[in-house]
Amino acid sequence: MPLRLMAVLAHPDDESLGVGGTLAKCAAEGVETFVVTATLGERGRYHGHAPGDPLHPGEAALRGIRETELRAAVKVLGVRELFLLGYKDQAVDRADPREAITRIVSAIRRVRPHVIVTFGPDGAYGHPDHIAISQLTAGAVVASADPSFAIEAAPAAAPHVVAKLYFMAMTEPAWAAYQAVFKKLVSVVDGVERQAVPWPEWEITTIVDTRGVWETVWRAVSCHDSQIVGYGRLGQLPPERHEALWGWQRYYRVYSAVNGGRRRETDLFEGLRE
Repeated sequence: MPLRLMAVLAHPDDESLGVGGTLAKCAAEGVETFVVTATLGERGRYHGHAPGDPLHPGEAALRGIRETELRAAVKVLGVRELFLLGYKDQAVDRADPREAITRIVSAIRRVRPHVIVTFGPDGAYGHPDHIAISQLTAGAVVASADPSFAIEAAPAAAPHVVAKLYFMAMTEPAWAAYQAVFKKLVSVVDGVERQAVPWPEWEITTIVDTRGVWETVWRAVSCHDSQIVGYGRLGQLPPERHEALWGWQRYYRVYSAVNGGRRRETDLFEGLRE
């Protein structure tokens, strides 16, 4: 039976910018990969134009555009199946928790992944949607294993225990490289400015070498054409800079039922391949 990886994320392009290297590498190695996306990013910009700008197509149109881009990107990354949770952009933290967890559990019990990856509790740079999907995913991992957590729409779906759960994690050098190419990532919530807070190097439990698939990641990122103004500098980067940007992905192992200890992993499926 093939190994299975599921990424549970908030917006279109999280799959490419956040975990694209991991998804592409795993797919190339024969791991079945799946992506769950909470929103379609319809309240974002369109080629740099903010909502309300005459050149912005409006939420409904952008929703369709970004879904098309997302489907193209996951195809490039070799993702087997995409699940859309259908929540409103910038409002995942206001979704009904039981309902949202049920939707994620439904996907987990159908796919039965060995490993799940999602955002860390800081949401990378404090983005409320990222924080919410992190919390909801953790809740869903617990609920999925609970026989008493029933889903009316899929009563026959058996409980499933996820062997390993990971949070995406970025260290200071990784954030510096990332923000040098894009921009300083800031999220203003309730009048308070939130910024990226790097993880200490010693907290990183897992580093995956994804240098061999950086070109695939770049093709996936390029699928998100409506957002490409924000990625503009990427097109001018030499191959070695692309490799440095996409070539390593870092994680924090939240829990594992199959391995442990201080030794740093190089594979999300360590303990499962033997």
